[in-house]
Amino acid sequence: MKINRIHHVAYRCKDAKATVEWYVKHLNMDFVLAIAEDLVPSTKAPDPYMHVFLDAGQGNVLAFFELPNSPEMGRDTNTPDWVQHIAFQVDSLQSLEAAKARLQAAGVEVLGPTNHTIFKSIYFFDPNGHRLELACDVGTPEMYAKLDDVKWDMLNEWDKTKRAPRHAAWMHPQESTA
Repeated sequence: MKINRIHHVAYRCKDAKATVEWYVKHLNMDFVLAIAEDLVPSTKAPDPYMHVFLDAGQGNVLAFFELPNSPEMGRDTNTPDWVQHIAFQVDSLQSLEAAKARLQAAGVEVLGPTNHTIFKSIYFFDPNGHRLELACDVGTPEMYAKLDDVKWDMLNEWDKTKRAPRHAAWMHPQESTA
């Protein structure tokens, strides 16, 4: 079996309508589908929900569940805020800067752009507390080839040492090599 693509990724939201409106307004996503049930299809549990789907481009679908009978939503407190996020690709640095300006004008706090060498990105939170990233690729074919050449060596070294391997130290020359 070979996976074709991600069908959809689902997260919880506090308010399905407000979430759809936020993603349509701020990220220009299309609202494509809503499903509501009183019984969970897979478990038959009596737990009403609203399941909404948004078009994130090129067949990628972002979905949310509103669960009114569940305890207030939280997050994994053992994982830093910056780890769990959804990253969306934009087509240019100009689009990235324009998105930052639009978000800030709407009162959304934005961090960045952050230079990751092969891409630049901005970070912000949706109304549910999910961290989002908009990223623009800026790497060259040579950069991606260099990273491809060392990916297994890096992963294997990390597996043994749990320390950042230096195979791609060229990406962050300002950092110490100690």
